[in-house]
Amino acid sequence: MRNRNAGKKILAVVRTPVGACSAALLVLLIALALFAPVLWGDRASAVDVDALQQGPTAAHLLGTDSLGRDILARVLVATRLSLVLAVTATAIGVVTGTLLGTAPSVLPRWAGRLVTSAVNIAVAFPGLLLALFFAMIFGVGAKGAVLAIGLAMAPAFARLTQTLSAGIAGRDFVAAARVAGVGRIRLLLRHVLPNIGEPLVVNATISAGMALLAFAGLSFLGIGVQAPDYDWGRLLGEGLNQIYVNPTAALAPGVAVVVAGLAFNLFGETVAGVVGARSSAASSVPPSAASSLPSPVASSPKAKGTSAATPAAAPAEGDPVLVVEDLRVAFPGPAGPVTPVRGVSFTVGAGESVGVVGESGSGKSLTALGVSRLIEAPGVVSAARLEFLGTPLLGTSDAEARGLLGTSLALVFQDPMTSFNPTRRIGRQLAEVSEQHQGLSRGKALTRAVDRLREVRVPAAERRARQYPHEFSGGMRQRAMIAMGLMGEPRLVIADEPTTALDVTVQRQVLRLLAQVRESETGARQRSGGGARQQGRQAALLLISHDITVVAQSCRRVLVMYAGRIVEDLPTADLRTAASHPYTRALLAAVPALDTDRGAPLAVIPGRPPEPGQVGVGCAFAARCPFADERCRAEDPAPREWGPSGAHIAWPAGIRRAPSRPRPVSAAVHMSTSRPPEVARERAGL
Repeated sequence: MRNRNAGKKILAVVRTPVGACSAALLVLLIALALFAPVLWGDRASAVDVDALQQGPTAAHLLGTDSLGRDILARVLVATRLSLVLAVTATAIGVVTGTLLGTAPSVLPRWAGRLVTSAVNIAVAFPGLLLALFFAMIFGVGAKGAVLAIGLAMAPAFARLTQTLSAGIAGRDFVAAARVAGVGRIRLLLRHVLPNIGEPLVVNATISAGMALLAFAGLSFLGIGVQAPDYDWGRLLGEGLNQIYVNPTAALAPGVAVVVAGLAFNLFGETVAGVVGARSSAASSVPPSAASSLPSPVASSPKAKGTSAATPAAAPAEGDPVLVVEDLRVAFPGPAGPVTPVRGVSFTVGAGESVGVVGESGSGKSLTALGVSRLIEAPGVVSAARLEFLGTPLLGTSDAEARGLLGTSLALVFQDPMTSFNPTRRIGRQLAEVSEQHQGLSRGKALTRAVDRLREVRVPAAERRARQYPHEFSGGMRQRAMIAMGLMGEPRLVIADEPTTALDVTVQRQVLRLLAQVRESETGARQRSGGGARQQGRQAALLLISHDITVVAQSCRRVLVMYAGRIVEDLPTADLRTAASHPYTRALLAAVPALDTDRGAPLAVIPGRPPEPGQVGVGCAFAARCPFADERCRAEDPAPREWGPSGAHIAWPAGIRRAPSRPRPVSAAVHMSTSRPPEVARERAGL
């Protein structure tokens, strides 16, 4: 498949007029480099004292030099050395630049900063000046010139590699690989470099022409190739001495340098244009609206019965899977640290399904990333307590955390287009988890990956495992992402907007599949083959969504986030009757119902959420709250301990009553663990 794609790209390049001409010139240059020394090598070195510095004749079409050697033969023979030196210098520049550009990803933070600073300083100097500087260091000659030009090209490639790597590092499939426990070097070689290889090759092709010109310049100045060897630059310097006697002696190598440089540059630019056009066309195609997958099996009666009717105050089984207390995520800003997640606390019990809702920018995804240890420097994650399966994540080494998170935590990201590495087959990406953490061989890991694809209802799993992500529809990619999480034995599934960009039919399939995973994973999973079922513990689900109705239908408990804080925590069964915070009520009011007046404008929440760096004193929702008073704007509501269950509730400005509805409070309502709604309403005076 990869060879076919490469062949199609080459054909697309050759079909363009400029690409065809440049490709023909490159083929001609390669042929001359291979065969010219064999065909005309003796003639190029033959000295003829009877034909010194002659002009063009029938015997010597471009004349002779000061020793009577044929200039045309020397120009043709010099093709090999000129191209070999230019390509070698380009290879040195690309390899060195790639190593420097990727070094910050694998080195300690302080060492990475030093490398980045050195690259930034080097980029500020012109390439020719760097080449002359290195040429003086390495000495006169072809070897010194190759090293000089290669190292002079390295800073530009290092900067390019850093930029491209930064773009890839933010993709979901890289985050998934980190959670799966893939090391830094393996992550770099398998996931980052294959995705930036294409632009690097394109730029290397263009740089080869520039290296050819630079090498000719150094040889022309006398610090490149030395006698008895010769390249086009040296021939140009020799021919310049007799330009008034025989102009072709200088024009011939000069034309060769220009033609070869144009061939490399035009071919590289044509490849860049074709690659860019294809990338744009691919990105403009929306994901498939309909999935060809069969509908998943309906939830069991037990699953339906365990909806919001069960109190969510305590986990159904054993100790909590995830405990978060006072979680904060901060990033440096121009005016001081910016804290988009500020003091988040919640608990997820074994087998529990918890939903997180809120507007964009409320901190939902950052909370999930902070819990998964996916916040990279300069971001800082702190918490009074952050435990997963009883292990404190913030005080655990990277190796131990990778082993724990890679097998017990599953992540489903919101964008199915970026959830997988586009350069690797689906089956190999799934199998990587078992290879890393379970010690399985490649064959056994791939067999396990096929089994997991069957479990998530991917048809023809063996054939699909050999396909690339672009051959999957959006819904099928989400199913494959869930299958990747099932490669281990997950105790917690974090689904971050798993139904984004999917139509309603596929959304329902994905949500039902997540419900099945929560009920059956490590509980009663149907293994492929013999049909044996293994008993264990239920997996918990943390579902992040903008749609409060989706959370209400899929989860037992809902956490409402606003401006980096959880403002309300209550069972979904009592969401419409016991919701007390004005923001929760506003979210519910903004959801249209069947009896909504179609002629009236849709209900919206006035104003906009505050930016993370602009959250001032007082309640963050006060500017948008119809019940806010002076105390709301002056005091930030602090959680309070209330009752033996440990629930927290706070209101700095009292309670008001809305007609025919439970009265909303004017400040934050925050419950770190939920309590029966009747008690909560009684305590709040509702």
